Amino acid sequence: MGTKTIGLREDVYDQLKGRKRDDESFTELVDRLLEESTPDWRDGFGTLSDTEADELESLSARSRAQLGADLSDRQQGVLEELSMVDEEDDGSETA
Repeated sequence: MGTKTIGLREDVYDQLKGRKRDDESFTELVDRLLEESTPDWRDGFGTLSDTEADELESLSARSRAQLGADLSDRQQGVLEELSMVDEEDDGSETA
């Protein structure tokens, strides 16, 4: 694997050096810090203001209602098509 050289301000270098363990390289340090800072999907929950939370809840409710209506319309259309197919099959069969 190749390496890259990066430039750091001296204060940032000093901070990293202070967090570096005696037995680890700077690469291992950065890798460890990145793993520790992997965002958790739960971070940020509860950070909306009451107004933002109410607006989001309202938008979600409208979206669910519209989705339900759209699915109901599609289901009704399919049922109508199936009933027409059944009627055609009933009329075309001969004994």
